[in-house]
Amino acid sequence: MILTTLLLIAIGYLLGAIPSGYLAARWLKGIDLRDCGSGSTGATNVLRNVGKAPALVVFLVDVGKGALTVLLAKSAGLNDWVQVLAGLAALAGHIWPIWLGWKGGKAVATGLGMFLGLAWPVGLACFGLFIAVISIFRIVSLSSVVAAIGLPLLMLISGSGSAYVVVSLVAMLLVLWRHRSNIQRLIAGTEPRIGQKQSAN
Repeated sequence: MILTTLLLIAIGYLLGAIPSGYLAARWLKGIDLRDCGSGSTGATNVLRNVGKAPALVVFLVDVGKGALTVLLAKSAGLNDWVQVLAGLAALAGHIWPIWLGWKGGKAVATGLGMFLGLAWPVGLACFGLFIAVISIFRIVSLSSVVAAIGLPLLMLISGSGSAYVVVSLVAMLLVLWRHRSNIQRLIAGTEPRIGQKQSAN
């Protein structure tokens, strides 16, 4: 049990650390995303610096990383807490990938994948909240922050177990922390909307 848990945590980290956004930018534009825009290797920075189609692919891959990690833990018959640990390992891998000097993305897409794997109705509801906000305001970071704040509330409403509620709180804090510079720009009214270029932090 302990060895299986450790193995799944390691697999989760390595899956999360797959640098999909970085690779897309390198292969298609010959640029290092860490030196562009927000410096994040996530889908939003790919959208701004590489294009819509690559950003969509990166988004789907990043969602898949989080979902696959949790589904592997579930298929192994492990309990909720181990599933949560595996999912958090994927988030950690995405945020702090060993291959890129510990500088990765903001974990929104990978987090969505993790919650789709843990409790898909909550994951879909959270994604719906993201889509609603982005449709109105066209600001990705605002949509991510609102969805992150709504996540624990949605998990509580769904009646999920304590492990899922705890991880939703942890994920919310991680997303808010990773978006702290975006939040500052939102308050200042300088955060770019979709279609606008973002200056480096």
